[in-house]
Amino acid sequence: MALDSSKTTGFKYVGTRPNRPDGLDKVTGRAKFGADAYAPGMLHAAIKRSPHAHARIIKIDTSKALAMEGVKAVVTRADFATGLEGEFGDILENVMAGEKALYDGHAVAAVAATSALIARDAIKAIEVDYEILPHVTDVDAAMQAGAPVIRAGAADASVPEGLHPNVVRYYESGHGDVEAGFAEADLVVEDHFVTEATHQGYIEPHACLGTLGSDGKGELWCCTQGHWYVQKVCAACLGLETSQLRVTASEIGGGFGGKTTVFIEPVALALSRKANRPVKLVMTRSEVFRASGPTSSTSMDVKIGMKKDGTITAAQGTFRLQGGAFPGAPCEMTAMCAFAPYDLKHVHQVGYDVMSNRPKQAAYRAPGSPMAAFAVESVIDELCGQLGLDPIDTRLKNASREGTRASFGPTWPRIGLVETLEAVKAHPHYVAPLKKGQGRGISCGFWFNHGGETAVSLALSEDGSAQVAVGTPDIGGSRASMALMAAEVLGIPYEDIRVTIADTATLGYNEISHGSRVTYASGLATIKAAEDAVQKLCGRAAAKWGIPEDAVYWEDGYAKPSGPNAGDFEPLHIDEITATMGATGGPICGHFEATPEGAGVSFAAHIVDAEVDPDTGKTSVVRYTVVQDAGKAIHPTYVEGQFQGGAAQGIGWALNEEYIYGADGRLQNAGFLDYRIPVASDLPMIDTVIVEVPNPGHPFGVRGVGETSICPPLAAIANAVSNAVGVRMRQLPMRPSRVLEALESAADG
Repeated sequence: MALDSSKTTGFKYVGTRPNRPDGLDKVTGRAKFGADAYAPGMLHAAIKRSPHAHARIIKIDTSKALAMEGVKAVVTRADFATGLEGEFGDILENVMAGEKALYDGHAVAAVAATSALIARDAIKAIEVDYEILPHVTDVDAAMQAGAPVIRAGAADASVPEGLHPNVVRYYESGHGDVEAGFAEADLVVEDHFVTEATHQGYIEPHACLGTLGSDGKGELWCCTQGHWYVQKVCAACLGLETSQLRVTASEIGGGFGGKTTVFIEPVALALSRKANRPVKLVMTRSEVFRASGPTSSTSMDVKIGMKKDGTITAAQGTFRLQGGAFPGAPCEMTAMCAFAPYDLKHVHQVGYDVMSNRPKQAAYRAPGSPMAAFAVESVIDELCGQLGLDPIDTRLKNASREGTRASFGPTWPRIGLVETLEAVKAHPHYVAPLKKGQGRGISCGFWFNHGGETAVSLALSEDGSAQVAVGTPDIGGSRASMALMAAEVLGIPYEDIRVTIADTATLGYNEISHGSRVTYASGLATIKAAEDAVQKLCGRAAAKWGIPEDAVYWEDGYAKPSGPNAGDFEPLHIDEITATMGATGGPICGHFEATPEGAGVSFAAHIVDAEVDPDTGKTSVVRYTVVQDAGKAIHPTYVEGQFQGGAAQGIGWALNEEYIYGADGRLQNAGFLDYRIPVASDLPMIDTVIVEVPNPGHPFGVRGVGETSICPPLAAIANAVSNAVGVRMRQLPMRPSRVLEALESAADG
């Protein structure tokens, strides 16, 4: 009989902190990332990109480029599949422009040559005639009656009549009667908030190496968060049979959601097919900013009513997000996350997905949720301040808990928000004294987490060790987490388990590493695959002893007889069974394939102390504490790292990071010199508290943690800054000039 792994306490391996199995390769340089791929005879590619925010492509002349020595192929939109619609059609339109260039940096042609230098020279020789069209890059302006239409007919059936064609999706939910709720309030605060688009800031640019023969068979190596997704997108864009393209994921130098989609891979494959040689394509940093997806910019209106005792009587929010020149801004996620932490009798939220002349947005850790939290948690902070209420007690009074009806419909199962807020209140940081010029901010945050198609295979070796093949790229230490869970079930040391990331030809379909799904879904599949192997190990032992299989149980790496047979046979260790498996039935493997449901939602609460220089407007974050429910921390060090990483990125988003477009619609800060992500000197030591309220949907209680950690920082930092300067900050980032403007405006007003 198999081990019952449905437990949340008493672990031997889970919850420990071993070294990550891929750590040595990464610190010594042996690990292979996207740009490390190499093939004999390979060519180097470069992409010609539009210098205009919106323009009709009249003519593309590639003759001069093709005449250059060393140039082996040039492709334009004509070299890709035709007739694609929906998601794949949008992706192809983004990968290579058709009739129009829709944003500054939109690809219009590409070259493959014998060197990267020749390829870069060749794209300069490609001549493109444009008819420049009116453009719009601001989300509110894109909704106005006179705004230029980005792509006619892109709106879906959800959009109410009378809205501008740039509004392509609409979401609405809620319950109760908000007007009645506002009438019950002692104080109602309504405010407008704005956030600018920010980039994920991963250190490794997009890179790939593709080879595609005239027979329609190809291979692709790329840095991605989901190689099965890359496989089906590339096959569609090139008119291939999906099974004929094998995709292997490299190590990934950061993704944070930004490598869940496709930008360059079909281009490399199209060039390879034309040149009949492997083609390598690596984005420059400028291209990453101009042409790969940042998160959405937003314009938001939030209204909340509260009684004097802190009870929230009603909440209403309108969230407008631009997703670039394509549908896909996470308007529904923003709206659903906005009021999720609170038990509300009357609530209503609306989301708009709006197109503009910007790059196609991509996910960035809990897409849409950080912006919503910024607006909602700022208003709650304002209400608490005006009513003289404690910000944690007020949140506890209104907190969602098991049985609460969520603002967007469902009833919460077991969740850990209350425990998280109680941990914040008990933390020394919450009551620590502040210095002059400092302010403290609090914020809650919420993310859903996800299951998705998942397959795992586990094979036992003759020496009793195990090989685990998973299909989700390791973007945060998941190899270690999988090995710990397999070790827990099998009862063998962590070091005896090797976890590999399988390619698309060697394992069943796996969804992308996104939605905080990997430790939950791949972990659940790893546990089930290990249990499957344990079942077979027990069967081999039962056969050896000549007793029924259900009279055998598994414990700490041993098959043991139970019941009346307990004293008749000596326990068999795993290596005693595997050593003879060839003669007792063949290899022993465990498998699991499913689309698991039961991913537990996750809540966090952050405490931030910020200090503002009133003369320069410069803000320094001087203390930061993250408290978050992880369900069960499989590898606590990596959980803490996710907490800290989300906080660090949130600090950048709140204080420095933004896409800046000129009047010409061109991105003005397409590089790390002008797009300023936080460096070590910008950050305090970030304290972490792991709360563990087990997720009933996972055998070990796991909840995803990678995305929730970026939901509270924007609001927590904004609240800290607002409390420090005595002026409500409603626009991000809170760069020094913006803080000074707010101070001057308050002084004048």
